[in-house]
Amino acid sequence: MIRTEALDRLPVRTAVPALERALDERGVAVLCAPPGTGKTTLVPLVLAGLTGAGPVRRVVVAEPRRIAARAAARRMAWLLGEQPGGRIGFTVRGERVVGRDTMVEVVTTGVLLQRLQRDQELAGVDVVIIDECHERHLDADTVAAFLLDVREAIRPDLRLVAASATTDAEGWARLLGDAPVVGAEGVSYPVEVVWAPPARPVKPPHGMRVDPALLTHVAATVRRALAEREGDVLCFLPGVGEIARVAGQLAGVDAGVLQVHGRAPAAVQDAVLAGSSEGRRVVLATSVAESSLTVPGVRVVVDSGLAREPRTDHARGLSALTTVRASQAAGRQRAGRAGREAPGAVYRCWDQAEDGRLARFPAPEIKVADLAAFALQAACWGDPGASSLALLDPPPAGAMGAAREVLEAIGAVDEAGRVTERGVRMSRLGLHPRLARALLDGASEAGARRAAEVVALLSEEPPREYGDDLATALRTARRGQDGYAGRWKQEVRRLSSQVSGGGAFEHRSDDAVVGLVAALAFPERVARARGDGAFLMVSGTGAELRDGSRLRSAPWLAVAVADRPSHAASARVRLAAVVDEPTALLAAGHLRVRGEEVRWVGGEVVARSVDRVGAVELAVRPLKQPDPELVRGALVEGLGREGLGLLRWSRDSEQFRLRLAFLHRVLGAPWPDVSDEALLAEPGAWLEPELSRARRRSDLGRIDAGQALRRLLPWATGEAVRLDELAPERIEVPSGSRIRVEYGGEQPVLAVKLQELFGLSETPTVAGVPVLVHLLSPAGRPAAVTADLASFWQDGYKAVRAELRGRYPKHPWPEDPATVQATRYTSARLKRQSSP
Repeated sequence: MIRTEALDRLPVRTAVPALERALDERGVAVLCAPPGTGKTTLVPLVLAGLTGAGPVRRVVVAEPRRIAARAAARRMAWLLGEQPGGRIGFTVRGERVVGRDTMVEVVTTGVLLQRLQRDQELAGVDVVIIDECHERHLDADTVAAFLLDVREAIRPDLRLVAASATTDAEGWARLLGDAPVVGAEGVSYPVEVVWAPPARPVKPPHGMRVDPALLTHVAATVRRALAEREGDVLCFLPGVGEIARVAGQLAGVDAGVLQVHGRAPAAVQDAVLAGSSEGRRVVLATSVAESSLTVPGVRVVVDSGLAREPRTDHARGLSALTTVRASQAAGRQRAGRAGREAPGAVYRCWDQAEDGRLARFPAPEIKVADLAAFALQAACWGDPGASSLALLDPPPAGAMGAAREVLEAIGAVDEAGRVTERGVRMSRLGLHPRLARALLDGASEAGARRAAEVVALLSEEPPREYGDDLATALRTARRGQDGYAGRWKQEVRRLSSQVSGGGAFEHRSDDAVVGLVAALAFPERVARARGDGAFLMVSGTGAELRDGSRLRSAPWLAVAVADRPSHAASARVRLAAVVDEPTALLAAGHLRVRGEEVRWVGGEVVARSVDRVGAVELAVRPLKQPDPELVRGALVEGLGREGLGLLRWSRDSEQFRLRLAFLHRVLGAPWPDVSDEALLAEPGAWLEPELSRARRRSDLGRIDAGQALRRLLPWATGEAVRLDELAPERIEVPSGSRIRVEYGGEQPVLAVKLQELFGLSETPTVAGVPVLVHLLSPAGRPAAVTADLASFWQDGYKAVRAELRGRYPKHPWPEDPATVQATRYTSARLKRQSSP
């Protein structure tokens, strides 16, 4: 029996007529409605015609998370007085509850992606709703792009709704072709903000680590909120580990403590979402409760201010979730949970002054995540570069390049980026491409069941109490009775049903199989021991094990999970398996290189014959007669690293370079650019033939840099002969002295004793630029600086004369310097020279 009264209370009902008109007229719409208004539950029922009005249609609702998909389906079924599996169903990875009469099916965006790849027409589907699109998950962005392709090419009748919990809808409206934006007002009550920062500073998050002092403060704030306020408390924490720790610190509080996250058992999820009439509750939740789920009874929110987002270090082959400060938008969403049913309060565990410095919105996943899975989906769709997909943000070129390299290495795409038959099979396994490769190749070597067991461990990281040894974690999961073990066993059944095979590893130990499959998944993370718990991965990244780990004595590791804090030189290994050298080489064989290697190492040319896997050297011997071209390349590498100071620079050479730099800056071509960057970019243009004859560092030190630079003069145009005219090394002054010009600054500098310029009224110029004259005392000390001698003689000379004539009485200090002979000598000597 339909619960009409409950449906009528949902605020989004007032926006439904406008939404239906938009879909009738345009086929697309953006629906903005705050959490708790019913956009996830009422709208699909109305559009499917299940509330008693309108034509009957088949509706698919895409949710970003499994927990949200299950909860939405159960809620809609409840509103119709049914159980899931009737007219309302859901499908998530490893679980499908639908029936012949299902008209509204809630799926995860990942499931919808798989469905679109198998059936681009989405036969039998009339409406697709992409829920929580404001969260900018990569799967949701990809689903939207594919659906827009489908509407444009083959299904113009397919209706599409982008549903958002925020009012930041302009981007989605543009993406959907200037789609109408339909808004619904939520019923919200005032929420008081209580700033509750820790009494003492806490360490900022890095990697997956959160300062235990902050978690202790969050637990204390929950206790404070229970004492100061009424109603249930919803506490936001970044991940499962932090939820467990805070739960442990809340032992003994006068309230039930529940934990809600993607890994929580279905019974716990149901209990949280059903509410309680038996006392107060504290619900510890990840960001899943920001907008995807409505938790009844909440009057208080305690916000840790942290969230988890994906990050990828492409250069080191490390990708994982990392702890970050939650955005301002997330903070607003979280706070709003306290005002859904009555006035409430939010306790924010940071200082008010910090709030304005937070990011406005979460980073779109496409900007920060590993894009290997996205790139494979795009290749299967027929657009390997994703260049024609309608996306709010284009994928970063570097991340796409790294993804393409991974896909080529595992055989998912060919050299042109086109998907292979193997790649299509990988895309349909519902796994990251790396894990898909490990499952397929691992099954052929070790059998389907055992390969599936290891891949299931890798697809959802085991709890920390399982330890850092992947083989031990496997045995713990096999005999385990906890929630993780239950989910793991379900995933093993799903994966093992999709592959078959067996080979050389089929009859080997579990430890060997675990190592093989982990190495196949992450060949760049195969690592060789360096001693004392330290390893070097073939990617070039160092890795370290915690003290006490039984893996510390292993000669080789296959690292499954590692993170590298920003301040650390090495990654920390959180999960790995022991492998032997043959297994390591089997998995990472495509990274093996044998050949001559001549490089600049430790300030010298080092020539070796090397057998290596990535950065890990297997065998090395010195080369007596290395290839001269390789030696030349190593010397150029050395110049790039240590600079042009490796060459021989005399004072004249340095001044010559400064003269050329001045002419290039003032006159431009054909005078050459002699900056470090330009000279290092084309060393052959000026350092040959000496560079090709050199064999070691000392040979570079014998190259006269000044003579080499003369090769860059514009001889072909004839301008080279004007060098001394345009930028003279010295200028003759009225005394007859030839004074060196310094070219190191913005203006050329002429430092000359004042008496040597008597009679000179015009400032000398170089290439049309007035020199900056540093007027010196008879002792060579600075007395004045001018770029206008005429003005100095008229206005400045009198003061300088008054100051210096008493100090240097033996030198001439005429009142009118224009009428006196310039000299570098004393007055007496000048008289002797002038007398007959």
